[in-house]
Amino acid sequence: MDSQERSSEEAEGAKERGLVYVWKAGSCSVTPERLPGLSGKTVLQAALGIHHGLLLTEGGEVYSFGKLPWRSQPEERVNSPVLESALLGHCIITVAAGSFHNGAVTESGVVYMWGDNSAGQCAVANQPCVPEPQLVSICDSETSPLLSVRILQLACGEEHTLALALSREIWAWGSGCQLGLITTTFPVTKPQKVEHLAGRVVLQIACGAYHSLALVQCLPVQEMKPIPERCNHCSQPLITMTDKEDHVIISDSHCCPLGVALSDNQPENHVFCPSSDTPGGKSVTAGQSEDFQKPLVEQHGLVGLESDGPSGLSSSDGQEDSAISSSGNTLLSDKKEVKEYLIGLSDNSLNESLNKNICTEPEQPSQEEQLGACIPGPPGSSTSTLNSLVASCASAVGVRVAATYEAGALSLKKVMNFYGTSSSEPGSQSGSRSPGPEALKDSREEQVRLESMQGKKSSSLVDIREEESEGGSRRLSLPGLLSQVSPRLLRKVGRAKMRTVALTPTYSGEADALLPSLRTEVWSWGKGKEGQLGHGDVLPRLQPLCVKSLDGKEVIHLSAGGHHSLALTAKSQVYSWGSNISGQLGHLNSPTTVPRLAKVCGDGIWTTAAGLDYSLFLADEKDFQPGLYYCGQETSTENNLNENSCTKSPILLLACSKIGYISNVIAGGDNCLALVDKNVMGYIASLHELAATERRFYFKLSEIKSQVLRPLLGLDNLGNANTIQLLQEMASRFSKLCYLIGQHGASLSSFLHGVKEARSLAILKHSSLFLDSYTEYCTSVTNFLVMGGFTLLAKPAIDFLSKNQELLQKLSERNEENLQLVEVLNALFFMPFGRLHNYARTLLKLATCFEVASPEYQKLQDSSSCYENLAVHLSRKMKEAEYTLGFWKTFPGKMTDSLRKPERRLICESSNRALSLQHAGRFSVNWFILFNDALVHAQFSTHHIFPLSTLWVEALSEEAGNVNGLKITTPEEQFVLVSSTPQEKTKWLRAISQAVDQALRGTSDMILYGAGGNVPRQEPPISRSAKYTFYKDPRFKDAVYDGRWLSGKPHGRGILKWADGRMYSGTFRTGLEDGYGEYRVPKKALNKEDHYVGYWKEGKMCGHGVYSYATGEVYEGCFQDNMRHGHGLLRSGKLTSSSPSMFIGQWIMDKKSGYGVFDDITRGEKYMGMWQDDLCQGNGVVVTQFGLYYEGAFSTNKMMGTGILLSEDDTVYEGEFSDNWTLSGKGTLTLPNGDYIEGLFSGEWGSGIKITGTYFKPSLYENEKDKPKALRKLGILAVSPDEKWKAVFEECWNQLGCESPGQGDRWKAWDNIAVALTTNRRQHKDSPELLSRSHTQTLESLEFIPQHIGAFTLEKYENIKKYLIKACDTPLHPLGKLVETLVAVYRMTYVGVGANRRLLQEAVREIKSYLKRIFQLVRFLFPDLPEEGSTIPFLTTEPKGRRSFCSGKSDSRSESPEPGYVVTSFGLLLPVLLPRLYPPLFMLYALDNEREEDIYWECVLRLNKQTDLALLSFLGVQAKFWPGTVSILGESRKVSSNTKDACFASAVECLQQISTTFTPADKLKVIQQTFEEISQSVLESLQEDFLWSMDDLFPVFLYVVLRARIRNLGSEVHLIEDLMDPYLQHGEQGIMFTTLKACYYQIQHEKLT
Repeated sequence: MDSQERSSEEAEGAKERGLVYVWKAGSCSVTPERLPGLSGKTVLQAALGIHHGLLLTEGGEVYSFGKLPWRSQPEERVNSPVLESALLGHCIITVAAGSFHNGAVTESGVVYMWGDNSAGQCAVANQPCVPEPQLVSICDSETSPLLSVRILQLACGEEHTLALALSREIWAWGSGCQLGLITTTFPVTKPQKVEHLAGRVVLQIACGAYHSLALVQCLPVQEMKPIPERCNHCSQPLITMTDKEDHVIISDSHCCPLGVALSDNQPENHVFCPSSDTPGGKSVTAGQSEDFQKPLVEQHGLVGLESDGPSGLSSSDGQEDSAISSSGNTLLSDKKEVKEYLIGLSDNSLNESLNKNICTEPEQPSQEEQLGACIPGPPGSSTSTLNSLVASCASAVGVRVAATYEAGALSLKKVMNFYGTSSSEPGSQSGSRSPGPEALKDSREEQVRLESMQGKKSSSLVDIREEESEGGSRRLSLPGLLSQVSPRLLRKVGRAKMRTVALTPTYSGEADALLPSLRTEVWSWGKGKEGQLGHGDVLPRLQPLCVKSLDGKEVIHLSAGGHHSLALTAKSQVYSWGSNISGQLGHLNSPTTVPRLAKVCGDGIWTTAAGLDYSLFLADEKDFQPGLYYCGQETSTENNLNENSCTKSPILLLACSKIGYISNVIAGGDNCLALVDKNVMGYIASLHELAATERRFYFKLSEIKSQVLRPLLGLDNLGNANTIQLLQEMASRFSKLCYLIGQHGASLSSFLHGVKEARSLAILKHSSLFLDSYTEYCTSVTNFLVMGGFTLLAKPAIDFLSKNQELLQKLSERNEENLQLVEVLNALFFMPFGRLHNYARTLLKLATCFEVASPEYQKLQDSSSCYENLAVHLSRKMKEAEYTLGFWKTFPGKMTDSLRKPERRLICESSNRALSLQHAGRFSVNWFILFNDALVHAQFSTHHIFPLSTLWVEALSEEAGNVNGLKITTPEEQFVLVSSTPQEKTKWLRAISQAVDQALRGTSDMILYGAGGNVPRQEPPISRSAKYTFYKDPRFKDAVYDGRWLSGKPHGRGILKWADGRMYSGTFRTGLEDGYGEYRVPKKALNKEDHYVGYWKEGKMCGHGVYSYATGEVYEGCFQDNMRHGHGLLRSGKLTSSSPSMFIGQWIMDKKSGYGVFDDITRGEKYMGMWQDDLCQGNGVVVTQFGLYYEGAFSTNKMMGTGILLSEDDTVYEGEFSDNWTLSGKGTLTLPNGDYIEGLFSGEWGSGIKITGTYFKPSLYENEKDKPKALRKLGILAVSPDEKWKAVFEECWNQLGCESPGQGDRWKAWDNIAVALTTNRRQHKDSPELLSRSHTQTLESLEFIPQHIGAFTLEKYENIKKYLIKACDTPLHPLGKLVETLVAVYRMTYVGVGANRRLLQEAVREIKSYLKRIFQLVRFLFPDLPEEGSTIPFLTTEPKGRRSFCSGKSDSRSESPEPGYVVTSFGLLLPVLLPRLYPPLFMLYALDNEREEDIYWECVLRLNKQTDLALLSFLGVQAKFWPGTVSILGESRKVSSNTKDACFASAVECLQQISTTFTPADKLKVIQQTFEEISQSVLESLQEDFLWSMDDLFPVFLYVVLRARIRNLGSEVHLIEDLMDPYLQHGEQGIMFTTLKACYYQIQHEKLT
């Protein structure tokens, strides 16, 4: 042990701690002696039995001394402690001793027992005693794999042992009803759980000889169960109302006589008859029963007497309840008479029972469900008997009400509470105290005060009455005989009380978890012959039962002696009950069956010990050194005569004060023991001082709470609701602080019992709890003060306070003459703050006991300065509050009302004329007042408030002639204040800056713990977040803005809400919406809202956005000045609504103007053409779902002027139109077979047309040339492709910073791209789901711009191509946005009704136009890129090895002048664009080639039925090219006559891939590859070099094309033809393509023989 000395500080003091002193019990003049043989071991804990003791040392070792008869070689008496070697190696943390047995608990929660086992108390079966410590296994049988239970604490009695588990449940073993188990077979040697307390939090257990006590935490409010209607055991109603002619008694005092019903074979059984005839729960003796009923005493001394004979009133609850009735049935109406009458009844037993009746509280029915039985829980929805009782009581006009108090009846106050809140939802805390356990706590506090009779010896009731009426009890009850209680009166009384304030400690859950709880109940069970259970009777209890009278007493520790019990409260008082034969209870009051206060002279008791027939109390003395008091048997040995007498009251054992600082006392049978610390370096003394002062402080706070605060709250007319609320706030914070101090006091007491390590002090470990509670309390007290609360309070409280002048002076420690009431109240409620200085001082004292370098010193030092700083900070707060209060007293009244707020403090004001407004009129009065939250500018009768969070101040420079000017900027005002002197100017500037800074930080209430008092403050930030309501700005009037500000203007992110419901949320710049934002406008008529999301500029919608109208229309596109302007898409109506339509195109000033496509879904028409002012105007094309096609001129939404109309069957009309589909004027009508009519036409197409004209039938030879003529003209009257979608391209150029295409600075364009990418990325950061990982990578790679130095090479070209592909991959890039928009408009145009074969050429032209215009953009960004059609030379000359396909020369690419790569918009951009546009485009090709493809396909299907060889020979392929063997599934086979689909399989497969590619270049590569595959397989079979001639090649290729079975080959061919690079047409790929085309036509015209 010596080697393991703990830390440096404790080294010198360790030997001086935990010294053991023992003396013989029973004499008051003995001198304690040190126990020999411990050689400097520190003893942490001791336990005593009747003749022996146990000691636990710091190393976890256990020693025994005294008589140890159970040991294997018992000695007569062991004087010096012997080590229990069986426990070596187990670190023991706590020990317990019963009368003759012992227990110990290890660190891991395992129990060892040894000693006498005659009653199974060591949990060993069939063994009378256990010599060595033996392990006890405690297992929870409810868990499926048996879990062993970890134990925290043991308690041992004479024949039983209790263990408290880590789960806070009790386990018991041994014999007797004191186990609390539901069993009759003893001994119990297997530990069992005490089920009755399962689920409750047990804090401590104690065992007397034959009884058990448990300290249990109260249930939290919400766990209170609804009141059961009947008792589970005796099935009587728990709440009764007895209605007699002259009075009504409502009682909730049901007290079930039993913990449980005892079974018949119990020896301790008593006769119970809980029927309603017997007035009590005792067995009735004839003498008592009929003669009289026990007296009932009313609170105000009025006694209601029955007039109808003896057995008149009983409330069926098994307690001695009732009305006094004398034999003569007289009515005693006077206090005096009652007094005399009672004195007359001098029969002792009556007095005894009366007293008992007064002092007992209703017991609690013992089933756990009924914990709420005596506690009115919140009324539930089910109507309980109580509610109906209250209702019937309230409406009983003319009923006389007697509130029987002592019988535990419901007070009218309780009734009122129910009456008041029964309508509201459960648990509603309407102004009054909530009818829950908290309410009870208060009422019980007085009730128990009443019962304890403050320790009066007299058993006369009248004294109690008087004392109670003087005490500050504020129970409300009706006089015993009211002539009539009208419901109105009841309601009125109820209402008056509802308005007062609840004063219930607001327990903070946090503090409860960290510090000992004070919300406790005491439960007892076992044998009760001497009243040691405290239930007011001498009955045994088989199961735990709550000692009601200790509810709300804040018991923190229990001690159980032989036959008596002690309960120590947080207020340092001790309640004692049980056997008092030797005066061991510390008082001489009887009966002793209920808890009474012990009378100890010391300052405050903090430790108790109960022995066999005596008690020890450790109390604080004046010098903080604990004094030990003894009460019990006294043996005086004078004249050699052993006289036994008992102490009248506890006696101070002077000898014990000399031995040092006692940290704990233990009482046993014939010995007492004290653990003592020597005061090394003042360390121990400082700890004792801290603990003692904290306990006294708590006592004082509790006194203030109960003697001052509670009566004050009970007063009526406390002022307006506002003041009441502040008072309530203050009271509840006071309660909270008071509760915390109580907890801290309790924790310090237990701290002194332990190892006493400085670092585990609560004020160090949980300092924030204390700092916060004090700060909160300070806030509420100063708020109350500022609102003049104390002055207001002094008026209604004057009577109460003048009566209790002495009490107040004592509590406030102010004893000057003629003190003002207000000052006394001030002193009382500001008193707690002085405690902070004490904490700081004590911590500093403790710090000096350590080395300066040690961590303990550092920690104590820091904490000390924390508390000191807080004290300084709070005193500053109080001064501010007083200054402010003084200001309000002098301020003109009307303004005070509107400006005075609880949190508002005055900083400075300009009443000394030191500050004036620049350019103010001569006679104007301008008064500036700076508060901590606003600057007020007051004039004669008006004032304006400028909130500080939106106030900017700056000093004006002096050269402008503003000598001492301060410029104040607020969102809607700007003014200059001129001060009289430079000093004033700096004073105001500093004050305003600091106040603004404080207001913005919101730290006015928080002090930086540990930082110095005056932190130098910097200027408040120019940019800040704040909330503001505009009051005059025309656009924002009454709107509320919440967000970022910059110098008086909204700037940055914010939300603006107008009074009419409009809302903007997004970014602002210098006071206007600017950037990305969301805007909502409610439309009352439609009950919906317009909703815009998009970009803004200078307060207007500008840029891209989406506007959803309340009507259901949605516009997506560009805005300018709040109008649709630029490219946009408007959807009207859903597909199911009356007129769904879509428009995509250009807008100018909110109107459709320029090129646009309009899809009228209802009529099935699509218009593509020019618009002006929302009307079709200019050239355009219309297609319908029935295949009609029109192109030509439009005017005001109608077809007007020249046009061409085609019907599905190729009938063509060219000529004049006057209205939609209406021919009017000259024209030509051409029929599908080539005949045509020229002349004048009139009428609507499809419904009969009048014709005046000539019919022509051309000759057969002209037919072929003529037919395509009309169709060839298509597109002439349509809008030229380059005119389409101009707005889309313009938008892109604008984004790059160019006024018009190609005009602008290239580097600026690149900057704009970078900006667009980063801002868009930032925008999407808020909603990450929009960005996939690949998207993010694309964005990152776009941050590098391809650079070009020197000649332009192919590599650079490839880099540009890669960049473009990535740029077009993300819509965040301007080019990507452009491509995305183009794809959208293209699809909008050519999908649906737009999928019309007539539009094919138009669609192809549009793509070519896109390519041309995008290429222009790309060349602007990459100027090095050569223009369309130029060549990039290859750097290395190509190897000449590659042979040409058809000519003998090796391929020198003779077609192009020099070898190189030709730059074209097709090659660069089609790979990006075409895949996206492919579906609608290919669809058009398929529709256009439908007829010829059908012919081709029929042919393909027919020819494919043939076998390979047959087909080859049919097509005329030379036999030498026929493959001899083919590879099928990897094995080689000979080609036989029935082989099918095996020849040239690789080439066929290759060609089939043409359908999976998009661009013509890729498709041409596929064709080229197919040719190479054919050559390859021919080479294999010929085994020699050869050259193809076209005649040989064509049939083979034709075979491959047939076998490839490509369904839309015609569309593929035409697509390649239309969009292939022009320069390729004469190259090798061009020739190959021509071959494919030839095959396609060949197949169509193949004549099958």
